[in-house]
Order: sequence, then structure tokens, then C-alpha cells
Amino acid sequence: MQKRGKKEVFKIYLFRHGQSYFNKAHIFTGWKDSKLTPLGIQQAKKIGKKLKKKHINAAFCSTLSRSINTLRQVTKLHPECHIIIEDKRLLERSYGDLEGTSHHIFIHRKGTDDYKTLLHWHKISHLHGKELKEFEEKMGEAELRIIRRSYDVRAPHGESVKDVEKRVKPFIKDLISFIKKNRVNVAISASGNSMRPIRRYFEHASINQMMSWEMPFDDYFEYEIRA
Repeated sequence: MQKRGKKEVFKIYLFRHGQSYFNKAHIFTGWKDSKLTPLGIQQAKKIGKKLKKKHINAAFCSTLSRSINTLRQVTKLHPECHIIIEDKRLLERSYGDLEGTSHHIFIHRKGTDDYKTLLHWHKISHLHGKELKEFEEKMGEAELRIIRRSYDVRAPHGESVKDVEKRVKPFIKDLISFIKKNRVNVAISASGNSMRPIRRYFEHASINQMMSWEMPFDDYFEYEIRA
């Protein structure tokens, strides 16, 4: 912590878990527990090295092993960190029926389904061969983009990013209270979509900005709380 005038400054170090096997295979993971790949472990160690000289008193992670084990690579370099809290509010966005499904299969399936619907309405009956195949793939990719990048579109029987933000907002409020009460610096091991609303809050970003972000596997974001 650093003193500035009459107030102290406490730090938040926010980072994403390392690459999981589902990440590597381009599979919708969500709440499924996919372990870190060897690269994911190296990415977690890289975050740990970057934070080695920081002072971390407490840490938060989700209940999934990829979040827990990423945090472990960080906290093992911080013997001063005596508090580790698992919080379900930091879980990745639920992809519902899509969890365990590869992006490629989804693109193919949604592209074909949408093609049949449009064909029924006689809108693309003129397409054939390569042109038809390209159209099917583009339709599927468009659906995938909507589900992955839209703020308020839910995955089938899953969550939207808006839903994730609703559960993360109370976490942020509790986090700030925890920091001020205990006067500590904290590390947070989160997932890509649970990081979005946290970053949005501290960076005062718009929804469009939040949805455009790519979350790195091997870096962190730093924020301040004054108390």
C-alpha cells in the first residue's frame, strides 16, 4: 500500500486464468471444469513473475480449477497472502446448451439451420455449390459472433454478458468493502467474461468498449482503492 495525503492506496491485481484444454480446442467451456494446458500453466507462471514484487495480502478466484490453479502460481510467490476466497460470482459466463460444443460444430450446425429457414422463405434458392457453402459458414459465424459478443443475448439456456454483470456487480461492492475493512491489496483470478464487468467498473468504460476487449492469458490489470 502507498500513502497519499490522509488516505492509503490499496491495489487490485486482476487477471485471467491460463489457457485451458477447452480454450485450446475452441470449445465452449462456461461452467465446465477444463484444466490448464502446459501452456496455460506457463502463462500463469508468467503472471506470477510479473506480480512477484507486488505486495498481495488476499486473493479471490472462482470455484473452477483453471482459476484456482492459475491463482496458485501467483500466490506461491507471496507468503504474505494468508486469505484465499473462492467465489462463484467470478465464474465464466454460462454457455448453457453450448458447453462442451466446439465452435466449428456450432458454426456448421447454425449455418445449416439458418440456411434451411431462409430456403423455406425462398430467399437464397439461387445459391449453389461453393457460393452456398460460403453462405452457410457466414451465417453460422454471424450467429457465433452474436452470442459471443452481444451484451444481452443469452446462450441457449445460458447467460448473457449482461447476466454475468448482474452477479459480478455485488462482488465488486463486497470486494471494495473487504479491502477497506481489512486494508489489504488483493489478487483476482477470474475468467474472460467475469473480468469484463470488473474492468468496466474500474475503467469507467461503455458497454461497447467492454464487449470489444480481448482478455490476455498472461497479463494483469491494476486498479486502486483509496481508504
